[in-house]
Amino acid sequence: MDFTSLMESGKQTGDRSVSFHIPETWMQGRTTYGGLTSALCLKAALPTSGGRQIRSAQVAFVGPVSGDVECTATLLREGKNTVFTSVRMTGETGVAAEAIFAFGAHRESRLNFANLPAPDVSTPEETMSFFGDSNRRPAFTRNFNMRLAAGQPPMSGADKADMSLWMRHKDGAVAPSDISVLALADAPPPASMAMLTEPALISSMTWMAEFLTDDIQTDDGWFLARHIAEASKDGYNSQAMTLWNTRGEPIMIGRQTIAMFA
Repeated sequence: MDFTSLMESGKQTGDRSVSFHIPETWMQGRTTYGGLTSALCLKAALPTSGGRQIRSAQVAFVGPVSGDVECTATLLREGKNTVFTSVRMTGETGVAAEAIFAFGAHRESRLNFANLPAPDVSTPEETMSFFGDSNRRPAFTRNFNMRLAAGQPPMSGADKADMSLWMRHKDGAVAPSDISVLALADAPPPASMAMLTEPALISSMTWMAEFLTDDIQTDDGWFLARHIAEASKDGYNSQAMTLWNTRGEPIMIGRQTIAMFA
């Protein structure tokens, strides 16, 4: 099932509850791909926003989930300009994810800057596929085009963990939006895996994303993501990410905590 069909397949099960069935093609090992988990939670939260734009998402990946899930939104607070909404995703084994979304109305401001220059890399058309001809890849990655624009691939024994990739949905019906970008931005493997020389188990624990614009646009669906691992100790890894459109305009920044069994 492609991304558009999956998003449209939600069934209202309560005033603020929506159920989905997640197919095997969106799995990452024994659990659902984290970007899709986040996108489904945001889908459930949007009706509470009162038309305000998404400003930030904080997602905790509590437990593995597959198959049938339900996302229940709770309006925490609605003010003149902002809305805070929590979403709990549950599955057959209990709580799968907890998310808090902050929505905010657009306001004119004397401050308008973003000191986040995009890295100087080749265009998507000039960049080779991240996976090449390999069939050894998580199932969910087959829903995306991913091309390594800078840095080294996983298990290459690199001396640093700094990776830039061009990415887009394969589903040609996907228009750039807050939901589609949230689903896309988490797709790359942890940047620190480039420093390893053999496979290792990983598990995303938390993800925080901040949207930097109301106007999410790009050319031909492509976005450039840069992931940098800033610390790894005691089995846990912390990394930062930035997402730009094809014009080099920053769309999102984020942070992620990852459990690494290596």
